[in-house]
Amino acid sequence: MKALLLVDLQNGFCPGGNLAVPEGDSVIAVANRLISDGGYDVIVASQDWHPANHGSFASQHPGKKPFDLGELSGQPQVLWPDHCVQGTADAEFHADLNVDEIDYIQQKGENPAVDSYSAFRDNDRAALTGLAGYLKAQLITELDICGLATDYCVKFSAIDAREMLPAVDVRFISDASRGIDPQGVKDAISEMRERGIDIVTSDAILAD
Repeated sequence: MKALLLVDLQNGFCPGGNLAVPEGDSVIAVANRLISDGGYDVIVASQDWHPANHGSFASQHPGKKPFDLGELSGQPQVLWPDHCVQGTADAEFHADLNVDEIDYIQQKGENPAVDSYSAFRDNDRAALTGLAGYLKAQLITELDICGLATDYCVKFSAIDAREMLPAVDVRFISDASRGIDPQGVKDAISEMRERGIDIVTSDAILAD
């Protein structure tokens, strides 16, 4: 059984959003092709779903501004602009994404005391989202991952998938993803490769 995980393809991470990833919206068409023609048995999507007082927001730290380094639950934390607040347009999936074909949506980042880059667990590695259990229940043996942003939520999701689902082959789809920092993207891809995650393109998948 083969699954596709779409990471945070939301308005907030696309141009015009509160935490826009450069060219973030350019992956939507690629994601839709993968959804329709990639031969997947299961399509899952993660969704950043923050309360308005989330501790990763710079607005919650007097004297701090977005992208400053702060602290959250005793750990270093990049302080972000307010983004993907529950129930706002910023948190909605991009309007062009084919959400009708998504089988399961995993919301994350709901605990104001800890951030959650990974679709599988919070950054403190304590609280699980339940996504790994869902994929195990679907008897998934192959998992392809793409989305926004490569150097944060996509990377952490892929690494956690590799660790938490050891029997599953995990691949990162490079052209269906975009990152925040060019060097960060290069480092993320290197780290994923070192962890045993294959780096592929959508063309290779669609040609299978």
